[in-house]
Amino acid sequence: MAVEEKRAWIMAVVAIGGYAAYLAIILGRAGATPLAEVPYVSTLLWSVGSAIVAGIVLTAVAAMTSPRDATKKDQRDREIGRFGEYVGHSFVVLGAVTAMGLAMADFDGFWIANTVYLAFVLSAILGSTAKIFAYRRGFQPW
Repeated sequence: MAVEEKRAWIMAVVAIGGYAAYLAIILGRAGATPLAEVPYVSTLLWSVGSAIVAGIVLTAVAAMTSPRDATKKDQRDREIGRFGEYVGHSFVVLGAVTAMGLAMADFDGFWIANTVYLAFVLSAILGSTAKIFAYRRGFQPW
């Protein structure tokens, strides 16, 4: 397995795990309290920060355990990486537009922040999935 494919797997797993942990904590705190009133800022920041650190550490471990030549990128790796990023960015744009709509409609900051966070998570998952499929099933640039 190429290092770039390992990175895609790592990003997908970390994104899903980090967001699942965040949701579990926030929903666990909610109880009978409305979600918009649950303290979320520190949990969101810790979740994002932990996911970034976990991604860096796991990527470093994957690079160290791979053969020396495996870290070299060829044209196919670059094209798959670009393709995955383009696909993933669609959710960032969709999330930004949705968050902007929520802000204009005077929604609580909780909903806006969580919309942006969900957009980043979906972007990471979709982009990683696109890269993994390109590595596993083949990649045909248009």
